[in-house]
Amino acid sequence: MTNLNVPGLGSFADVAAYMDGVGDAARSASRALARASTHAKNLALSRMAAAIRRDAGLLAAANAEDVAAARATGNDAAFVDRLALTSTSIEAMARGLEEIAVLPDPVGEISDLKYRPSGIQVGMMRVPLGVIAIIYESRPNVTADAAGLCLKAGNATILRGGSEAMRSNQAIARCVHEGLRDVGLPETAVQVVATADRAAVGHLIADEKHVDVIVPRGGKSLIERIARDARVPVIKHLDGVCHVYIDAQAELQSAIRIADNAKTQRYAPCNTMETLLVHADIAPRVLPPLASIYAAKGVEMRGCERSRALVPAMKAATESDWYAEYLAPIIAIRIVDSLDLAIDHIARYGSQHTDAIVTDSHPNAMRFLREVDSSSVMVNASTRFADGFEYGLGAEIGISTNKLHARGPVGLEGLTSRKWIVLGTGQIRN
Repeated sequence: MTNLNVPGLGSFADVAAYMDGVGDAARSASRALARASTHAKNLALSRMAAAIRRDAGLLAAANAEDVAAARATGNDAAFVDRLALTSTSIEAMARGLEEIAVLPDPVGEISDLKYRPSGIQVGMMRVPLGVIAIIYESRPNVTADAAGLCLKAGNATILRGGSEAMRSNQAIARCVHEGLRDVGLPETAVQVVATADRAAVGHLIADEKHVDVIVPRGGKSLIERIARDARVPVIKHLDGVCHVYIDAQAELQSAIRIADNAKTQRYAPCNTMETLLVHADIAPRVLPPLASIYAAKGVEMRGCERSRALVPAMKAATESDWYAEYLAPIIAIRIVDSLDLAIDHIARYGSQHTDAIVTDSHPNAMRFLREVDSSSVMVNASTRFADGFEYGLGAEIGISTNKLHARGPVGLEGLTSRKWIVLGTGQIRN
């Protein structure tokens, strides 16, 4: 077993016993959070933000130790960049908690209340999920974001960050605990797992007694492992193989602008377009000018034979390119002869994340919305809008391609469920 030698952290001889203790505490805290008032939760979030700002220097110092250790063990620059906290990112954590505080509280909201012939009223109430375990890598800011979202939605949370960010995560957790303590909420409502032993993850994802939902945040290998081995329900997406389809009836300049933005606004996010599909009738007018834009921005194009006939500088695409999530300045391009073939391509190669059509045809747009089976489907807009903030959720815990419970960007409502409620005045069933 591997223990992390970090000052202030324990050494756990029995990881299972430790994790059971964490689970017991989280389950108990979840009941306190379920009845917590909106005022108490919002005040706790504000106090957390204030503590983070006050302790910015301490957070930076703890993070500097993590960064130094990551460099010493040979991690690359991109890994270190994800791990590093700056004064800007520390302020963003504090501001994010304050933004969550001003969001509407979904907990306790009653909807669809209707009278039945018997005289009872039947409706739905929005309630917390209970205990949410979040397993993530590298990015310490997830500690504050996840704690804030789960708290506002009335859930206790168990946070298992990567060992590379242990000092940073524990320092942020101390600010979170101060905010909870100041308003009389249990500190165990947010727990950061204090062992680097990988057995802790295995225990967590199988802990049906204590954990209601698992949310993995990280690389594909981590998410695949959790999705494969978990006995607890998982909210996740594996790939972001996002498509833009330019229809024969698209407005040319709009199509070029959207296809440019969907690929080049940022390369690494999961909602960046990876494959461009273009109807054969419009391809001669749209592909050459679009290829010039991509070339000027250093984007490598890999296309089908028909695409390469229009843009000879394009490399030949292979079968694997249609499945690829590049997360880099590379794009796959295919010409198709119909909307049906575009939808077929997305069904075969897509990841059910985000797909868009550019068209002035209302029937084609409606068909695309109905038939493309993705968590976000768009008409005449860049795939880069598939984001909790852009959707008006205020913040998100991640993107879900699940079909049950939460789908797409998961905000506060996605961290709650609904239960049936019945209001009566003494009715009995005959």
